[in-house]
Amino acid sequence: MKNTGNINTIPLSTPTMHDEEMVYIHEAFDRNWIAPLGFNCDAFEQEVSAYLMSGEDRSLHALALSSGTAALHLAAKLSGIKRDDVVICSDMTFVATVNPMLYEGARPVFVDAERDTWNMDPRALERALQKYPQAKAVVLVQLYGTPAKMDEIAAICRHYGVTLIEDAAEGFGAAYRSRRLGTFGDIGILSFNGNKIITTSSGGMLLTRDPALRAKGLYYATQARENVAWYEHKEIGYNYRLSNVCAGIGRGQLLHLDEHKARKEAIYHRYCEGLADLPVTMNPHEPHATPNHWLSAILLHKTCTRTPLELMENLAAEGIESRPIWKPMHMQPIYADADFIALEEAPVSEDIFRRGLCLPSDIKMTEEEQDTVIRAIHRFL
Repeated sequence: MKNTGNINTIPLSTPTMHDEEMVYIHEAFDRNWIAPLGFNCDAFEQEVSAYLMSGEDRSLHALALSSGTAALHLAAKLSGIKRDDVVICSDMTFVATVNPMLYEGARPVFVDAERDTWNMDPRALERALQKYPQAKAVVLVQLYGTPAKMDEIAAICRHYGVTLIEDAAEGFGAAYRSRRLGTFGDIGILSFNGNKIITTSSGGMLLTRDPALRAKGLYYATQARENVAWYEHKEIGYNYRLSNVCAGIGRGQLLHLDEHKARKEAIYHRYCEGLADLPVTMNPHEPHATPNHWLSAILLHKTCTRTPLELMENLAAEGIESRPIWKPMHMQPIYADADFIALEEAPVSEDIFRRGLCLPSDIKMTEEEQDTVIRAIHRFL
């Protein structure tokens, strides 16, 4: 594993490159296939589909794109989302989950998290759909690679006849009841950004079991060019296709996905053991879920007199990078007017944000470096 030279002594999460990536990159150069589309894109789609559907007899059609955000935007278009349509979204997420819905003019409604997984609360989702039965889609986030309560959420979406868009940007390789994330939604998306569990530098993927949807997604991703000899366009399209070179990076990275997952899991459990005597808990998951542990995070007990931001500053002074939990969407100024559905008077997502902190989870981090982080947290608390 090669170090990236991050300015932090102990970084949060950085790319881990191997040797196989260069084999695919060199082939792209040797064949002078540098532009979007190409053999690496095709193979990367097939290899990701095969990985996700391992042991299942159902087909999955993947579309390699320039980013997870691009995949979410195409998911919105393919779901038929139009101006003023209601789209119900996870509240605790990065803004890139929600913004693409607004590219199509949608009206977001946010649903609170629940404490068992920090993901969308199924009970609050049902309340949201009772209030907005006309909702066009539900956008569910698999936060930090931890599976949501997919049996309940999928059943609710089926009951109300609403499209489920599964944002598994942080969840590649994780599974719920042995079924891998990204395959639960009517449309799923992945991200291969630089800090994800595998990377293509910048990239993403759209997933669907409907080959016609995949074909329409490719049409939109390549400027909506009609299938004629000249350049003819009947709809607005986008330049969203993944580079053949970047797809080569992804192919090399994919060979090491299970290795990356194992390292992330070891880091998580080492934190569990090393912080067990402190007033903190780790980000939780259900027994029948297999997270990818993309980021390990802690929640300070309510009795703790120190704050996560104070801890973050203390760690930074020692060259240790950490990060606040995603600030909930209903707390973001840009979405101040959006409706927010919560079951508790004190929203769960607000509580997790105010008491949570993501810890260094870089798979190149040594046990000695992780012990340094653990000791620093002990001194602070």
